[in-house]
This record gives sequence, C-alpha cells and structure tokens, in this order.
Amino acid sequence: MQIFKVEGMTCAHCERAITGAVQAIDASAQVQVDIAAGEVRVHTTHPVDQVLEAIINEGYKAEAVPAAKTSR
Repeated sequence: MQIFKVEGMTCAHCERAITGAVQAIDASAQVQVDIAAGEVRVHTTHPVDQVLEAIINEGYKAEAVPAAKTSR
C-alpha cells in the first residue's frame, strides 16, 4: 500500500478527482481518501512516483509517506 499526504482536499469532488486520476493510470487501483486526515491510500502495482504525479497533476500538493513512517 502506498500512502500520500495531500493538501487541499475539502469535499467529495476532491475525492472523486483523486480517485479518477489514480485509476486513469491503473484501472484496478483501490483508492481510499480520508479528507479529514489529508491522506490518500492506494493499492496498486504502479510506482509511487507515477501515483504521486497523477495526484499532483490534479492540482493538489502531495507527498509520499515513507513506509517506515506508516503504522500499518
């Protein structure tokens, strides 16, 4: 699982935009958006940098959370 901290998510439209952007590069990706926490979790076989680029290209400031900093 890849985890991203994403700034600027405020509503269901943001959730759909990010989910759509990730699934545009991997239609089978599972995307979980937590607007309140500013976090996006993605299950995909695509590299982290490609997923991060897809999120950023939607207009959000985002960064990948290193695996060592995740609690799961």
